[in-house]
Amino acid sequence: MGFFGRLAQLIKSNLNDLISKSEDPEKMLNQVIIDMGQQLVLAKKAVARAIADEKRLQKQYQNESSVAAEWEKKAMMAIRAGDDSLAKEALLRKKEHDSLSEQYKDQWEKQKAATDKLKTALRALNHKIEEAKRKKNVLIARKRRAEAMSQIQQTMSGLSDTSAFDTFDRMAQKIDQMEAEAEAQEEISEEYSGDVLQHKFAKLEATAGADSELEALKRKMGLLPPEETAAPPVEARVDAEEEVSEAEMAELEEALEALKSRELGN
Repeated sequence: MGFFGRLAQLIKSNLNDLISKSEDPEKMLNQVIIDMGQQLVLAKKAVARAIADEKRLQKQYQNESSVAAEWEKKAMMAIRAGDDSLAKEALLRKKEHDSLSEQYKDQWEKQKAATDKLKTALRALNHKIEEAKRKKNVLIARKRRAEAMSQIQQTMSGLSDTSAFDTFDRMAQKIDQMEAEAEAQEEISEEYSGDVLQHKFAKLEATAGADSELEALKRKMGLLPPEETAAPPVEARVDAEEEVSEAEMAELEEALEALKSRELGN
C-alpha cells in the first residue's frame, strides 16, 4: 500500500471512530482536522523528496549524455589524427556513458511520472482537507443547534406541568385584588374622612363649571335659545330705593335747619 493509500485509510478510520464513539463531536472533529494537517505535512515532505529524486536523476541523465558527447568528440579527434585504435577506445567509452545515460533517462522519466501523480494527489488531499475544515464548521454549527434545540425541548418538557403557569395566574389575580382594594380604600378615605359637607360642595363646584361650559357650547351650536338679559336683582333695586330715600331725608333735614335759623333770628 502506497503512502497516500495509508493516509486515506487513516482518514477513513478517524471518521469511522468519530461516528462510532460517543464522544464530543466538536472535539473529535477538531482532532481529526489536526491529524489531517499533520498527515498533510508528512505528505508534503514525501512529495518534496520525490521531486528531489526526480531532479537528481534528470541531472545524472544530462551529465552522462554530456560525457558521452565528449567521448564522441575525442573519437573524431583521434580519427583526424589517423589514430583509429585510439578512436575505437574513445567510442567504447562513449558507449558506456550512452548506456548509463539511457538508464538514468528511463529512471528519470519514471520518477517524473510518479512525482506528477504525487503532486496531483497532494493537491487533491489539500483540497479534501480544506473541504473537511469547511464541513467541520458546518457540522459544529449543526451540533450546537441540535444541543440548543435539545435544551429547549428539555425546558419545555419541564414546563409541561401546568403548576408553574397556574402560579402566575394566581399571582396575577392576587395583584388585581390588591389593586382593587387599594382603590376602594382611597375612595373611602376621600369621601368619608374630614368635613363631609365641604367634600360635597367641592364636588359641586367641580361639576358646576362643566355644566355651564356645556350649556354655553349648546347655545353656540344653536341647540339652546340665546341667553336673555336678566332683570336687575331685587336686592339691587331695594338698595337703589334706599339710596334715594336717604338723599331726600338729608335734603329735608337741611330745610328744617334753615327754618329754625330764621325763627331764631326773628
